[in-house]
Amino acid sequence: MKYGIRTPSLKKSLSARTTGRAKRAVKKALIPGYGCKGMGWLTNPRKAAYNKIYHKTSVNLFKLFK
Repeated sequence: MKYGIRTPSLKKSLSARTTGRAKRAVKKALIPGYGCKGMGWLTNPRKAAYNKIYHKTSVNLFKLFK
């Protein structure tokens, strides 16, 4: 588990800004309940718990300088 400052990745941030929107639009049209709040706990509770703890214990480097 990561504690403290997250290491930024240019490749991952660029990928998140470009390909994610189209994929989410297609999934939202095909899968009922996709994108609704709390659905991660139903589909994969272990991953949802990990992500919740990770986001509470780590800090984004770019938000420190805002």
